[in-house]
Amino acid sequence: MHLFAHYCLLAALLFSLGLGGLSLYAAWTGKRGFSVWHERGQLAMLALVVAASAVLLRALVGRDFSLQYVAQYTDTFLPMFYTVTAFWAGQAGSFLFWALVVVACGAVYSATEHYRGLSPQTKTWFWLFHHTVSAFFLYILSGPSNPFLELSPAPAQGNGLNPLLQNPGMIFHPPLLFLGYGGFTVPCCLALASWVNREQQPWLEHGRKWVLFAWMFLTAGIILGAWWSYMELGWGGYWAWDPVENSSLVPWLASTAFVHTAIIQSRRNSLHRTNVFFIALTFLLCIFATYVVRSGVVDSLHAFGTSELGEPILLFMVGGLIVAIIATFSAKEPDARPLDDLFSRPGLLFLAAWMFLAIGFVVFLGILWPVISTIWSQQPIGLEADFYNKVCLPLFALISVFLVFCPWLGWKGGIRDKKMFYAVCAAILPAAGFFWMVGVRHPVALMGAVAACVGLAGIVGLFMTRRDMLRNPSSLAAYGVHVGLLLMTLGIAFSGPYKVENEAVLEPGQSMQVAEYTVTYKDSEEVSTPGMAYFEVLLSVDKDGKHVGELTPQRRAYRNNKNVFAEVSVIPGLGDEIYATLIGSTKEGSVSLRISVNPLVNWIWIGGTLMSILPLLAFRRRKA
Repeated sequence: MHLFAHYCLLAALLFSLGLGGLSLYAAWTGKRGFSVWHERGQLAMLALVVAASAVLLRALVGRDFSLQYVAQYTDTFLPMFYTVTAFWAGQAGSFLFWALVVVACGAVYSATEHYRGLSPQTKTWFWLFHHTVSAFFLYILSGPSNPFLELSPAPAQGNGLNPLLQNPGMIFHPPLLFLGYGGFTVPCCLALASWVNREQQPWLEHGRKWVLFAWMFLTAGIILGAWWSYMELGWGGYWAWDPVENSSLVPWLASTAFVHTAIIQSRRNSLHRTNVFFIALTFLLCIFATYVVRSGVVDSLHAFGTSELGEPILLFMVGGLIVAIIATFSAKEPDARPLDDLFSRPGLLFLAAWMFLAIGFVVFLGILWPVISTIWSQQPIGLEADFYNKVCLPLFALISVFLVFCPWLGWKGGIRDKKMFYAVCAAILPAAGFFWMVGVRHPVALMGAVAACVGLAGIVGLFMTRRDMLRNPSSLAAYGVHVGLLLMTLGIAFSGPYKVENEAVLEPGQSMQVAEYTVTYKDSEEVSTPGMAYFEVLLSVDKDGKHVGELTPQRRAYRNNKNVFAEVSVIPGLGDEIYATLIGSTKEGSVSLRISVNPLVNWIWIGGTLMSILPLLAFRRRKA
């Protein structure tokens, strides 16, 4: 079966190369009538990749340790749901899942009404670009990152899944990211095809739902990854500015910039060329994300280490960038309107888009700084989290300020509701005074908190004065996402600068103080299961003499791993969240604890959930 799966991938690669060559021939000669070949060929490729994926899944479920990938990422102790999700835990498996998403998206798009409405020439160019992308992934899977390598003799036991990945967040985090990455393939190929074929106008409407689909899943993947970091790594934070974390953030920033400039094109017939380049750049930055993870170019907790994939991925990125530049700038831009005055809604959207790109550029340089620094230093120099916090967080806070004013500006300039605009402006100083009085003195936190509260109040006021917007799905989606972003801004403004943390070594019955909370060490127990052994402590938390709740942090030792891992425990709340990490213990019964009080941190997850779900409302057509 392993050989069968490998041959399926080889056959799919041959299909993509053959169909890509057919597209090139049709584009060169101008001949038509090949679309049906591409559509049926895409379905055949999908069937082949699905068959290969089914073989890998069957091997994982059956604990077939003769397959190297299964032996590397599973063992007989691993629960079934983690065994299944080991499909995308490793390098080869995750690449196979991404390839499956790319091929499936192409097949689904070929069955849509929008696709059938394209001209034959645009279809030809679309398939040329799409088959090239598919061929790249299938080449990687057929050679440098083959998930179907066999071990002989087969080991009796596998290595097991990394304990840090045995968390519900990691069941969904990687596939959500890959659905986002793969989803951008269709609008990117469609934009370039339409532009090359001079059929520039329809592509944005055709690709709109695909962009929303990809952006929504990419957002959900990033939010879930941050939650996993917060709950599993035991450090009490959610974003460490790690290179691999940052590599997923960069395409999100580029795609978010594109979403805003695409609105300008739809409403004001501007920025055509900009949008084509932005969507191509977004797709290439998705490839860059996997380059960071898989090439070994930077060190990271999340990276797969040095591999043979760096060079082919880099060549594909460079080639794709050259094609995108040539395709974007070789065609003449249609009769587009000039950009409106900056003191207008299009102007503010344009500034916000470039703000997102500026943040993305800073993060991009930060990721590669260890490589860049080798030009003048023998030792790579990485950038610490403090650098990103000082440079990027003020820019994010400024974007939240834009959300305060943007709803009240007209599409053609000026203020569309002066009474509400001035009311919102008047609310800024009282809000700032209130937060200053309650102790919010950090400049960026103060700006973010004020912008979040005033912005949320402004959106409520907007829907109260414009009740027709409640019947517009696109408006509900757009402002709902903005509400989510403002809630996240509020959570970040407080949970970062105003987090209170304390460490102590306690004997049974002793207590420690963290902010206004008293934490008492009550009891402990040791538990052994077939897969692991763990030591758990029971902590009681009180505030002002009232019982708040109990915490049960653990130290876990897995059977197939010599390291010991912390499992945190929290008492959630919409205000303060109490967060406990068991650092260590002694045979005498004393324990070392780190307790944090994280204010408003759960609003980050609430806001992120809204941002991930509400774009679904915009899948309906916009009302005129």
